[in-house]
Amino acid sequence: MDELKTIYERIAYLRRKGMRMKDIAACVDFAPSVLSALYTTVMPAYLKNIDKGMGGAEALDEALVWVNNVSKKRLLASLRPMAATLSRLDVEPEGLPDAPLNPYAAAMQRIMAAAVEPLRPYCGTYMSYSVSSGSHAMKVEPYMIAISAGGDYAEVTHNNAYGTTHRGLVMMNGLNHIYLAFNENRPPQLSLFNVCLKLPMHDRPPFLRGIYTCFDYNYNPIARRILFVKAGNGTSADDFAAMRGCLKERGELTEEEQRYYDYTCCAEDVVRMCNIPSPTMRPDDLAEEKRLLRAMGSE
Repeated sequence: MDELKTIYERIAYLRRKGMRMKDIAACVDFAPSVLSALYTTVMPAYLKNIDKGMGGAEALDEALVWVNNVSKKRLLASLRPMAATLSRLDVEPEGLPDAPLNPYAAAMQRIMAAAVEPLRPYCGTYMSYSVSSGSHAMKVEPYMIAISAGGDYAEVTHNNAYGTTHRGLVMMNGLNHIYLAFNENRPPQLSLFNVCLKLPMHDRPPFLRGIYTCFDYNYNPIARRILFVKAGNGTSADDFAAMRGCLKERGELTEEEQRYYDYTCCAEDVVRMCNIPSPTMRPDDLAEEKRLLRAMGSE
């Protein structure tokens, strides 16, 4: 009968999202009056009885005393399929009427156009340094920030350590940050890869520090520290295409690269998430996730 709590919480979620009780009842094949009695009376009483230390069967019998339109036999037979149905059920948000252009999309277009001139001092070629997903090696990868041929936005090109070239867009938040946005995979698959670089109080900084977010090999989100070191101002497209990314083990690093490694490749320079197998998704799962991540970081 553990499903009763799951069902109660899921119905509460759907109602907060605006779904009507009669629509929820139709999805689980219950009369609206019966489901309403379960939700408003039986389930809260059952959970209170459990908190008092009653066993599941006794707690349910005591809760059913308060209603006369709920069949215990049918309820028990319906718990698992009802929980499964409700877990798949969600509420689709409705679009705004008479809104032909999404204001966020329009704002992004304006931001990209307005960033062209402020971005010119930061255009050029950079070598980036960050930790590899699959090892403790350091990724060394070139990036090139440039104004588009039409001059109406800025773009970025990235040659990764595995021989793939990505092209993305550049945006700027006032004088504080530069954002680099990519899709790592070929369309239509979407796998966002974003870099946020903090801008120092320096006209033409020799390096930029930031955080980048992407997906690991299991498609769980991950964030890492990254360092961009200026390599040149006027690299041609052909010369940049010849620059390749690579992985460097610690024993291969130069003295300068060792400093970059120490800044970007320590355990505290990676923030991870993961999904653990948990059909019930209890709060205890959060502690288990942290335990697994700590174990991964100590390897």
